Amino acid sequence: MPAELLLPSPSVPGSRTAYWSRLLPPLAALACATRIPSFTRPLWNPDEGYLAVQARLLAHGGQLYETVVDRKPPFVPWLYEATFAVTGSGTLAGVRVLAVLAHLLTAALLASLARRRWGDASGRTAGVLYLLISVGLNPEDAQAATFEVFLLPCTAAAMWCADRRRWGAAGTAVACAFLTKQTGGAVLLPVLWLYATSGARRGGLGRLAAGAVLPVLGAALATNPVGFLFWTVTGSGAYATLTGSELHVLARGSVNTAIVSVACAGLVAPVVRARRAPTADLWLWLLASAGAVLLGLHFFGHYYLQLLPAVALLATAALRALPSDRTVTAVLTSACACVLFLTWGALAPRPDLDHARRVAQAVSSRTAPGEPVLIWGMHPETYWLADRAPATRYLTAGLLTNYSGGRDGGRVGERYAVRGAWTVFRRETESAVLVVDDSSGKPYAPERVRGLRRLLAARYEEAGTVDGAVLYVRRR
Repeated sequence: MPAELLLPSPSVPGSRTAYWSRLLPPLAALACATRIPSFTRPLWNPDEGYLAVQARLLAHGGQLYETVVDRKPPFVPWLYEATFAVTGSGTLAGVRVLAVLAHLLTAALLASLARRRWGDASGRTAGVLYLLISVGLNPEDAQAATFEVFLLPCTAAAMWCADRRRWGAAGTAVACAFLTKQTGGAVLLPVLWLYATSGARRGGLGRLAAGAVLPVLGAALATNPVGFLFWTVTGSGAYATLTGSELHVLARGSVNTAIVSVACAGLVAPVVRARRAPTADLWLWLLASAGAVLLGLHFFGHYYLQLLPAVALLATAALRALPSDRTVTAVLTSACACVLFLTWGALAPRPDLDHARRVAQAVSSRTAPGEPVLIWGMHPETYWLADRAPATRYLTAGLLTNYSGGRDGGRVGERYAVRGAWTVFRRETESAVLVVDDSSGKPYAPERVRGLRRLLAARYEEAGTVDGAVLYVRRR
């Protein structure tokens, strides 16, 4: 990134087109460069596998929140489904391209926000800083095309629209953020602050409310209103409870916070030393995003992505009060951290992916296309890699035992399952021709889950192991 792009330049009337024609190509190149590792793996984490399986089920007539379920809003499953309709369901390359575009759009919106407030140089700085720190996580969190990635341009658009007093559009962007992931609704707080401090008429609040509510109601009606409410709001009580895994979760939170701190190391000092405090709405955006990360107290790495747009703008605002060489230093430090994370992404081994591939190969060799199988574990990508349909709507053991919260054993078991899940599970798994116990001694292993143990004893017999996973075939 040429240093002159980050330094002040004279404002020329009518220069908007020239400004963006100079800025967008470098931002696009940087967005592509920071996502190179994304295209080196068929998938990066189980969330991508879960979404890929959901998209296949939807394409074959599945109904979201009925026969296709997850504790998430519908936008990203629909996005995967639409992308697979174009690219085919055997590759995630299409959604990875969309993820690059999502990061580029986020960077452009942040650049536009900063430019409107503080001038051309600040706009360039904000866009570049965001893209550099956006990879500052474990690669499986930063490089995957999952919920938070597509959440970011929605939250940035909400702030962009609110900054321009376009309240209806701001509300719609808030709704899109919520429909991508529930925690995206946190951006409503800084949007409301901007409304309250703008002196706008009351009609603006009505437009904001309509924009925020109507798309959500539309999504509920397009799926199943009762199911939508349950799966996105009321059905996650056990998931959001920390009891029994306090130390486990605290350790994860500490590690991921440290990783993000390394990515943002070049931005901390300018914010601390700046004489001119950034505007209140940006701090409120950061605090609301931090609350979203804290919600449920699980601290998965990809949750931290929601912090980064506000961090980039806060750093940009702080750098305005410092000599221009500090901006170059901050950007270069962030660039060095970015290279470090990209190297990690390029070289890090993926033992979970290798395991899922081996199990998927065994599943494919023992079943015919169209025969349903049950993978009892936390690797839904195995269904996708094997190109086999799941026997049940519950794609992991998490929804049936509550292990999906990333716990170490506390509050894991049948009694913590999603309400009514075991009744449906027993009925649906009658069709499974093959069961793979991929629990490997985890807290949801069959010996600790009576319902699964009974299922295996009544209908199946052991037929071998693959990489620690136990295969069971139906008795003749």
